[in-house]
Formats: sequence, C-alpha cells, structure tokens
Amino acid sequence: MSQANPLKPSERMKIARQGSIEQAPAERSLNFLEVSFGFDEERAVIESARCLECKTPYCTDGCPVGIDIRGFIQLVVQKDYLGAVQKIREANYLPAICGRVCPQESQCEAVCVMGKKLEPVAIGKLERFVADYEMKHDLFTPPAIPDTRAEKVAIVGSGPSGLTCAAELAQRGYRVTVFEALHAVGGVLRYGIPEFRLPKEILDLETERIKALGVEIYTNFVVGRTATIDELFDEWGFKAIFLGTGAGTPTFLGIPGESLSGVYSANEFLTRVNLMGAYKFPRNDTPIRIGRSVGVIGGGNTAMDAVRTARRLGAEHAYLIYRRSRQEMPAREEEIHHAEQEGIEFLLLTNPLRILGDGNNWVSGIECQRMELGEPDASGRRRPMAVKGSEFVVPLETLIEAIGQKPNPIIQATTPGLETGSRGTVVINERQGTSRPGIFAGGDLSRGGATVILAMKDGKAAAEAIHDYLSSIPPATS
Repeated sequence: MSQANPLKPSERMKIARQGSIEQAPAERSLNFLEVSFGFDEERAVIESARCLECKTPYCTDGCPVGIDIRGFIQLVVQKDYLGAVQKIREANYLPAICGRVCPQESQCEAVCVMGKKLEPVAIGKLERFVADYEMKHDLFTPPAIPDTRAEKVAIVGSGPSGLTCAAELAQRGYRVTVFEALHAVGGVLRYGIPEFRLPKEILDLETERIKALGVEIYTNFVVGRTATIDELFDEWGFKAIFLGTGAGTPTFLGIPGESLSGVYSANEFLTRVNLMGAYKFPRNDTPIRIGRSVGVIGGGNTAMDAVRTARRLGAEHAYLIYRRSRQEMPAREEEIHHAEQEGIEFLLLTNPLRILGDGNNWVSGIECQRMELGEPDASGRRRPMAVKGSEFVVPLETLIEAIGQKPNPIIQATTPGLETGSRGTVVINERQGTSRPGIFAGGDLSRGGATVILAMKDGKAAAEAIHDYLSSIPPATS
C-alpha cells in the first residue's frame, strides 16, 4: 500500500499522542453529559500523522472485527473523513459506538508498532472523530443493497451482537427482523452503559442507520413468551435465527444481608438509571434512592459505571470495593482513571463479608476484611488471601453488586433440543451454530459476559455462517 503521510517515520515518532477534550472532573461528576468530547479536527489530523503505515498492519489483526485501520487512518491524514468512516463501516457498522466504548488499549492499540517504544496511535479516538464528523455534517448514506433474497432471518435481541448480525445480513440482501424484549433498542448498550459514556442519541442514530438497510425491528416482543423459537420458524416463516439476548440476569455474592432494602444488582441499578431515566427524576417517573454513602462491589467496567453513576446521583462517598489491587482490575484503564479524577474512593484488597442493616431493614453498612495477594490463580491474576483479624465496617446507605451476569433462561427453557452450558449459556460451535440446525448464537448469551466488540465479532461471524447455511439449502419448490 502506498504511503499517504509525507513525514518520515523518524518525524512521526516525535509527535506526541493527542489527548481528548474532556469535561473538568469537578463539573462532570455532577452531570450526565458525555465525559469526553473526543478530538477536534486539528488533534485528529495531528494524531493520524503519527501512524507508521506499517507494511504488516498488526493493528487490524488486533481488531476483533478486522477494521482496515491503516487504510482509514491514511484517509484521515488526507482529511477525507467521510471516506475514513466509510472504510471503517466496511467491517464495523457501529463506528460511533465502538469509538466510545471499545477497549482499544487491549486490542488494536496493544499491538500498534508505535506503542513498542512510545504511546500507540489513538485508534479509538480517530474512529470516534470520523464517525462524529459524519454525524455532525449529516453525510451518512446507506450502502447499496443487492437484490433482496427470499429468505427471512430473525434476530433475537438488539444488543451489539444482534445489531451487527442484522446489518451484515441486510447488506447481503436478506429480509431481516429484529425482536427486542424491552421497549427500546440497544440491549446492554442502552440499559448498561451510562449516558456519560454513550449518549443515547448516538445509539438511536446508529439504530436508524441499521433500519435504513431495510431491517425491521419489533420492540416489547419477548421471544419465548410472545412467540417461541419454533413458532418463528413454523408460523412466521423464518429460515434462520440468531440468538443475541445477552446476559441480563445478575449474580450475587451470597453473603448475609443481601435481602436488605438498599441492596441492588448493578443490572437493576443501571437499568433504572439508563433505560428508565431515573437520573431525570421527577421529570421521569422512575425514582431511585441512594443516600449519602454508596458502595459498589466489583472491579470491572460495570462496577465503574455503577460507582460513577452513584457519584453523579449525589453520593458524597462513592466507594469501589474490590478484593484485588488496582493492577488486577479488569476495567478499562481510562474508566479507572476517570473514576479517580471524579472522587471515587477505592477500597482495594477489600473483601465483603456481610451486609449490615438498621432497625428499618435498610442497609447501614458492610463488614469487610483486608486481603493480600498470593500466587496467580487460573485467570493469571494473583489470588487474594484474607488477612486474619483485619475486619472493619464501612457505613453505607446503598450497596450495589457488580460481580457478573448470566443469560436469561427463557429461550433455553422454551426451545427443545437447544444445548446449554453450566451457567445457562447457549453452546455453540466454531461458526456460532447451536445444537439446533438453523439457530445460531453469540455475544454474552454464548460467552457468559464479554465486551461490546467481542459481541459484535460474534454477530459478524454468525451472519457469514447464516449466509453459508442458507446458501446451501436448495430453494423450495412449489
């Protein structure tokens, strides 16, 4: 590939990585506006000039959906921002979303050659910039669709895997229908990720662009109740079905006191705030009571979302309770950094023992124990070990558990012959196929909890597998 950048590699390496424009921490901790405003054009052009245009694009190898990263950045260098976002959309139909929530630092940026000696190219920030540029200037045009195929495909769930699968199949000419159980589209993108990380107007816009491909979407439609999988085949006439219903059932620690009022799962807490708009109460009908002191158990992105949300809802003390050290936290480094800036109080190497209540059956605190790190466990992280005699109490009025989710069992329970795993996940093969012919699955439903981009990878792979499956079936004869 020819070089788009006139600068010599030695000159590019002298350019400092550009930082995002962000709200000041003291201001943003009091509102739900987006924390980062991303790059302006000047910063985007400077950052794009850092790309070494490697002959072997390891960055693309590090991208779960295979974006031509070198190619789109070269277009940014040339200030062809529309061409850049169109290049991204060849592999990823949700660029404005991924530019905000994808963990680039552990994927494409982790293998950036520039990052071996210096800071990697800010690939995610550039992706967001070109997607936002297209949106700001109203430049989106849907791609040309080939002749419509006769086969109908159902997508169950409108999260990142479902939306991606729908977009991929629609672009191949299939008649695609998405069924969503909630009243609004997006799955975890809507109910799980706060407004300050992913504004809902961005999600709505990306959804409209998928509809522009001819995709039909039904909301308030619970597959397994409104209609079963077999009914979608037999009565609705679908020839293949993709299951992307996510993992929306919370798990709990099983410690004493979890039945007290004021104890939430992160799933319920974030759904109340994000999907039902509790942060706008009383303008919205959904209230939420948190009090002055809130504790969140966990160290992943969901825990970060919950504790930062609690801070914005008015908690004077918002504690993040995690049994390992900061180094072992699975959350994105950017989210951890933002939480620290916003005044979140980290109680690290701290293990919850029991939840305490007052005379009104409401949370009054949590008893914890200090931990120290031992040898690595099966995950590769050092195992936390209790320090004897180190118990202490943290006064709280609300406790939120963010320790993972598992799939809702409705579809598994109502679909005969669908093989499931030990935690209710749907078992799939190497091509996203399930034990039932014509049924495919992906995202958290099969993984049990992962990132948005890995769910999208599954949706994309499933679309290709569905296309191959339907292409192998002889057409029906009258």
